[in-house]
Amino acid sequence: MAKENFGKLVFGKWNTKTLVAVAIGAALFGVLMAYGSIPVFTNTQLTSAMIVPVVVGGLFGPLPAFVTLLIGNVLADTIGGWGYWFDWSVGNGVLGFFIGTLPLYGARIDEGVFKVRHAVIYAVIAVLGNAVAFGLVTPLLTSLFYAADLEITFLQAFASGVSNTVVLIVAGIPILILLSRRFGKRKNLTEEA
Repeated sequence: MAKENFGKLVFGKWNTKTLVAVAIGAALFGVLMAYGSIPVFTNTQLTSAMIVPVVVGGLFGPLPAFVTLLIGNVLADTIGGWGYWFDWSVGNGVLGFFIGTLPLYGARIDEGVFKVRHAVIYAVIAVLGNAVAFGLVTPLLTSLFYAADLEITFLQAFASGVSNTVVLIVAGIPILILLSRRFGKRKNLTEEA
């Protein structure tokens, strides 16, 4: 496992594989946000789309996960016909960035490295990411962009943060374990004569 600098871990490796993953992830996120959700509060859903940042962030890093969720939320707004809520798009992007920080604390999903300590840190990051994305960023942008009543935004942000955290932890950790095992087995293949 080669040691990478901090900047490279944050920005990820932008190549064809990353661009395809971001494009497919954004499209999948948009569709799942529009059609793969259960309403939990006004304009807020428990959504299977939160699996997308787990995979994209785990394999490609924070910035690709940010871009995936930012574009994916805009696509969800388009598909769902809800109008464009860029405050929530940026908030989801910020959440994606937090979820994508796995390589920053030593988890290397594509190399088969995801231990119990990584799962614990990931769970803390999922809670913290939701708090920052939907407790700070989204309400601030709602106020700046739309001059909206923040009481409803905070209630929506709380409901969204809780439901996102549930999906990110309950489904995300097993997905990361399975992905790391899959990639770990792939790396342990040896050629026989």
